[in-house]
Amino acid sequence: MRRGKTYNAKRHICEPPPTPTELERLARQVGYAGNPEHKRNPGDFGLTPPSCPRADKSLCDVARIFRRKDALVLLRAGIGRGQPVEAQLENQAQGTYHGYPMPESDPFRNVVLEQWSRRGLVSEAND
Repeated sequence: MRRGKTYNAKRHICEPPPTPTELERLARQVGYAGNPEHKRNPGDFGLTPPSCPRADKSLCDVARIFRRKDALVLLRAGIGRGQPVEAQLENQAQGTYHGYPMPESDPFRNVVLEQWSRRGLVSEAND
């Protein structure tokens, strides 16, 4: 029998918070590289879904992200604020990431929302 979902305990919020200038620079430079494990419908990502998908993987489809262009726009917008989406570094040399919506069952999601609230950022999840 499979146990409940576990999350990476090494995740943390960047302290001190990045300055607005640093966030703007990162948003301009960041790139998006999708991960097929998080796609039921690969849209125009150029990815082939895995032949044996894992049921515990969160899907971009839930967030209605089907185009690479849209994913990049959301990643760049999310650098400042938005729906909690976890970004994972895909390629450090290229500065590309893949990301996925943080499930409500993820305790770190609440940490993110709490920090956003302290910093005065607005979250779609709280609207």
